[in-house]
Amino acid sequence: MSAIATTTITPGADRTLKNRVSLSQSLAHTVTMAYRGLLKIKRTPEQLFDVTLQPIIFTLMFTYIFGGAVAGDVQNYLPIIIPGILVQTVISTSIVTGVQLREDMDKGVFDRFRSLPIARIAPLSGALLADTVRYLIATTLTFAMGFVMGLRPEGGAGGVLAAAVLVIVCAWSLSWIFAFFGVIARTASSVQGISMLILFPLTFLSNAFVDPSTMPAPLEWFANINPVSHLVTAVRDLVNSGTIGADFGWSLFGSAVVVAVFAPLTVRAYMRKA
Repeated sequence: MSAIATTTITPGADRTLKNRVSLSQSLAHTVTMAYRGLLKIKRTPEQLFDVTLQPIIFTLMFTYIFGGAVAGDVQNYLPIIIPGILVQTVISTSIVTGVQLREDMDKGVFDRFRSLPIARIAPLSGALLADTVRYLIATTLTFAMGFVMGLRPEGGAGGVLAAAVLVIVCAWSLSWIFAFFGVIARTASSVQGISMLILFPLTFLSNAFVDPSTMPAPLEWFANINPVSHLVTAVRDLVNSGTIGADFGWSLFGSAVVVAVFAPLTVRAYMRKA
């Protein structure tokens, strides 16, 4: 907590003084709040069940259920399903950002932060930063399961690393959407419900598990324009051949648009309540 202690204000000072902290202090406060988020995980490790058990269960379940039907056998299906499971798992994890943000606000934790001499944006930015650790864990376990089951990426270590970074960046950008819901929603359960309503069709009506050409025409059209399909294809290109195609650029462009739109909306809504 040394970063927080470096900034002091006199008792009764207007809270707008918190807006006057320097950029370096804001960054330090953000890191401190991110560390707080990691401490919460350390004290309640069950918070990691979604990023530890889900990659293992989903990889085993979908591979052995669909492998024979889609690709003829499990080994041929692994290069298809592992990127799909990776994208589904990591972007689904981004929902936690909004849920935990709403829980902290409901419990009065953010009311306590108001009395501290810290940047007002730090609790929000710190939560977003801390959740990147969750994305890293989910990514690592998904690839690890793939390796155990026999996946041998033709793209090599470089392709796997690039795919991991791409998925984490895209998940972080999506977390701004769910953080916005966390700020404006009334309950944590409503944040989760709204978020799942958005992500469920996006992940399953995509090319993550099957070829869209096997779907009815309307669903095929949606799957082909689905941003999740572009991300899955980009990850497959990196993992299976080490190449960067148009889908890689579209994924980064989409992430940039999401951040450009929802970051200001989230910060504005958060500042009104902070």
